[in-house]
Amino acid sequence: MKIKNLIITSLLALTANTAGAQIYLNPTAPLEKRIDDALSRMTLHEKINMLHAQSKFTSAGVPRLGIRQLNMDDGPHGVREELEWNSWSPARWTNDYVVAFPSLTCLAATWNRSLSSLYGKSVSEEFAFRGKDVMLGPGTNIARTPYNGRAFEYLGEDPYLAGEMLVPYIKAAQSNGIACCLKHFALNDMETDRFTNNVNVSERALNEIYLAPFKKAVEQAHVWTIMGSYNLWLGQHCCENDSLLNGILKRKWGFDGAVISDWGGTFSTMEAALGGLDIEMGTDTDGKLSEAEFTYNDYFMAKPLEELVKQGKISEEVINDKARRVLRTIFRTAMNPNKTNGSLCSESHYDACRAIGEEGIVLLKNTGILPLRKGSYKHILVVGDNAVRSLTKGGGSSELKTLRDISPLDGIKSALGEDANIDYAQGYEAGRARYNGVDKISPATQKRLHDEAIAKAKNADLIIFIGGLNKNCRQDCENGDRESYSLPYNQDKLISDLAAVQKNMVVATFGGNAFAMPWLGKTKAMLHCWYLGSEAGTALADILTGKANPSGRLPVTIAHSDKDYAFSQYGERAYPGIKVKGANTPLQPDRQVYYDEDLFVGYRHFSSHNVTPLFPFGFGLSYTSFAYGKPQADGKALSADGSIKVSINIKNTGKKAGKETVQLYIGEKNASKDRPRKELKDFQKIELQPGESQKVTFLITPKMLQHYSEQKHDWTVSAGTYNVWIGKNAADEQHKIELEMM
Repeated sequence: MKIKNLIITSLLALTANTAGAQIYLNPTAPLEKRIDDALSRMTLHEKINMLHAQSKFTSAGVPRLGIRQLNMDDGPHGVREELEWNSWSPARWTNDYVVAFPSLTCLAATWNRSLSSLYGKSVSEEFAFRGKDVMLGPGTNIARTPYNGRAFEYLGEDPYLAGEMLVPYIKAAQSNGIACCLKHFALNDMETDRFTNNVNVSERALNEIYLAPFKKAVEQAHVWTIMGSYNLWLGQHCCENDSLLNGILKRKWGFDGAVISDWGGTFSTMEAALGGLDIEMGTDTDGKLSEAEFTYNDYFMAKPLEELVKQGKISEEVINDKARRVLRTIFRTAMNPNKTNGSLCSESHYDACRAIGEEGIVLLKNTGILPLRKGSYKHILVVGDNAVRSLTKGGGSSELKTLRDISPLDGIKSALGEDANIDYAQGYEAGRARYNGVDKISPATQKRLHDEAIAKAKNADLIIFIGGLNKNCRQDCENGDRESYSLPYNQDKLISDLAAVQKNMVVATFGGNAFAMPWLGKTKAMLHCWYLGSEAGTALADILTGKANPSGRLPVTIAHSDKDYAFSQYGERAYPGIKVKGANTPLQPDRQVYYDEDLFVGYRHFSSHNVTPLFPFGFGLSYTSFAYGKPQADGKALSADGSIKVSINIKNTGKKAGKETVQLYIGEKNASKDRPRKELKDFQKIELQPGESQKVTFLITPKMLQHYSEQKHDWTVSAGTYNVWIGKNAADEQHKIELEMM
């Protein structure tokens, strides 16, 4: 890399000696000087040309000046397969196979910042090798309901956890010269009617819950690009929303990168130009560059924008600001001499995939049947469509073309050895992974598969059921939400019927959302796996056999019933919203959604309103045990500019090495009804050998006690007494101290 930079610098030095030295081509020149120089050489048309797509996944550079285009592609779990230049059809390349990394819900379930960094580093190396500059991801919308079809792409229900997992991912990816495009900004918390939902939310909930992870990504990770969302806020589409993009993102937070529209999320030239959008992508076109009624040059931010500037209706300074942001992105990525060459499908990437998957799997129940040992069972039956299904397929834009996928069935067979007597029964038919539409499966087919599984179960002394959700339409899939809180394909009955035949049953489920588990009491062990990517079978088998000790913790609350979640208390107003008669054009919201639960999302609702979940936020079991000591503080009162250290001793009291996630929650003791009883404020994941102890210390600052004031339109801290809990999950309240805020 040093030799490469030396050659580039030498060549540019020769160029610099000629008339009109081209500073913008000098990679050693300060970034802002490069931008100023490039901008001074560009025509209005060239500036405008950079502000819209030139293909499905590229935006233009300035060829005359040697300024490269931006190559974008879907993420965040891997690089999408190559598509044709002007259509959504696959290009059918043979060199675009990739590693599918675990879903972001799985990453969130690791509660491991180091693994988040490893994820960002690894996935960005694959983007770089494929010649990409912008990765469309990660995503960080909030799991407000268990129905969101795209929740598997996000980081759970809590803004603090989401933000903490975002920052290392983004920093690692961008250190490789790949821009993260954080999405979907903002309030894209459901997929039903996602293009025309107008979200009604309080200013306080907006700032404390829904914007918080985005803010952290901007201010701490310095994310380079952000994708606007389809939905509306304040009656205006988020991709051209002045209050959101200019007011909050650019002016208040100081974001210096480019805002990219979601594909097809732009509806107006004037509003988009003045509302803060910098690059328009995916507007409805037949994809042709010529011989068409609507081409890329007819985009809202193409010829129509140029005409408005020439007419004096939009200042060229508006265009200059956008062009600066795009140039800044180009120089950080496509024309960054330190951008990594990357690698594709390397063993280190498969290792990273497996490590993240293993730590993301959450053990929810274990009566001692796990870990499995070779030779303990004479006849093992694996049941379930997900045991052999490729869960890297489907789901919408995050679908991946993988070089190899290890199925759970193959992983289990490999782990238990050739001598293990392992049989398989499908149990139910799930159909194809389709983006639009659901395959109709005949009741006769489902009954036949059900009966075959029950018949085989009679000869088994252990059943491993592998089911859950998949990436079919109206499950975990873009452009549609789930239709039920129950598992699909009559799995609930199948699991119960299998348990009635053989009590030794382990259930492992995949999926990005919570769901009902009416059969839980009939099983001996239960694991939730999210989506594990290319190494799914190996990661699951390593947990089942004890090669890896489970340490995943829930990034969402799992309720007994969907009626237990806060949004459900407010009827269809809160979800899926109220349809508006006659408002069915792209510029008018046809559904109003009201976030009536306000701040009480996820565990905030369960804790504050004494609702007992099936499994609380932050919950997860291990094959070892951990004892918590008594928390100690180095002070009792906190001043406005001070801090207090709170420590607790953790001991591994079991017989296996394991990892524990120590969680810190804080809440105002005598809080008003409009403030949650407790909120996650920090966490540490530690690894201990059997018998080993470690003191875990948290630094508590006034910022942790803040809430957003709608009167001041800013953050504030209330004086008073605060409860500080340190525990295993959001419902663990054994270890508490009190602090005073002066």
